[in-house]
Amino acid sequence: MNNRMKEYRERNGLSQGKLAEKCNVSRQTINAIENNKYDPSLQLAFDISRTLGVTMEDLFISEKGEI
Repeated sequence: MNNRMKEYRERNGLSQGKLAEKCNVSRQTINAIENNKYDPSLQLAFDISRTLGVTMEDLFISEKGEI
């Protein structure tokens, strides 16, 4: 699954560490998600999208172009 996390994180002026802190995960987890090395759990995906103020549909893109 691809994502636009870095784009939205930077728009919100958040570092990976700050986003991680707000979502109760490690910075390494945020980095791995941003680099498409790890797919977040559904709960974490909701937490990230809520924190960034975007819908999950805007944040995450499946490889087929669908959610």
